[in-house]
Amino acid sequence: MGASGDTSSIATARRIVVKIGSALLVDDETGAVHRKWLAALADDVARLRARGQDVLIVSSGAVAVGRRRLKMQTQALVLEDKQAAAAIGMVRLAHAYQESLAQHDLTVAQVLLTLDDTENRRRYINARNTLNALLRHGAVPIINENDTVATDEIRFGDNDRLAARVAAMLGADVLVLLSDVDGLYSADPLSDPNARFFPEIRKITPDIEAMAGQARQGVGTGGMVTKLAAAKICLDNGCRMAIAPGKPLGPLTRIEEGARATWFVPEATPKTARKRWIAASLKPVGALVVDGGARRALEAGKSLLPAGVIAVEGVFMRGDAVVVKTEDGREIARGLMAYPSHDATKIVRLHSADIEARIGYRGRDEMIHRDDLVLT
Repeated sequence: MGASGDTSSIATARRIVVKIGSALLVDDETGAVHRKWLAALADDVARLRARGQDVLIVSSGAVAVGRRRLKMQTQALVLEDKQAAAAIGMVRLAHAYQESLAQHDLTVAQVLLTLDDTENRRRYINARNTLNALLRHGAVPIINENDTVATDEIRFGDNDRLAARVAAMLGADVLVLLSDVDGLYSADPLSDPNARFFPEIRKITPDIEAMAGQARQGVGTGGMVTKLAAAKICLDNGCRMAIAPGKPLGPLTRIEEGARATWFVPEATPKTARKRWIAASLKPVGALVVDGGARRALEAGKSLLPAGVIAVEGVFMRGDAVVVKTEDGREIARGLMAYPSHDATKIVRLHSADIEARIGYRGRDEMIHRDDLVLT
């Protein structure tokens, strides 16, 4: 734990994920979206985009909006009623975001995900590719948990973990959890005037987890437990995370200007954490044999192109880990495949421009992109 927070992280980040809690966005009594607050957030997002930064928003609030439209007054809704409310609320939320960001000529894309989408390998890859494509084309993805098809009870706080999974999936530099609290305390600051505020944390210890468990709902909140679960994901993936107050207008600007927040600071960067995961945590299910030119290109930090691949060994799917080896069998790298084995076999020795004619669709130019490859 450090002595001071990290207010420069947003300014220097290449890619930022912002998670918005329901209480910030939606009036609990009427179900109306807080348009003035959302307009100020849109100002923040536009400013970041103008600096060339990617921004993704993970938004709660669909159930809170939809339940009022359907006149569901009971607080403890059964699952199917929550799902119905979410179906109504998602449309209204997306429209509100679209109108606010359109004032800055920003295009909004709605993406519905579940935690399962971040755990199932094929769905993970598809979601990652889609989100990267949206960012590449300048859109601002608004990500909601897909409550309408959830198989378990919709739990408050799931979007904290979902936001962390999205940040890890996309190699984000920063995740900001906008909340009704300004960070992590050693105890409930409303009941304990001596509660200690933590501006910076580098490792989540059992003592820190116990602090979250002691906090009462609405201050440290029961949601602080899920915020620390999100922080663990971020620390493991080299992503900085902030728990910050979201109620004031322009919350991202305020954080940059030094507003109180708790920053979780990882040891590694997103890229080094990802490469460490590829090298040490994934079991290869196949291999690519490369020529001398490809070997030299990899050692120079370049991607692996089909033209440098001599042979494909094993059966694997797109996104699976494989070993890269020389003709004499020496392993030189490991990486994640951009093509399944049956297509990879067809495009060995091909120039990237000839891929579509051979397999019927245009995939990536690389067999393994340099961001998905680590030398061994």
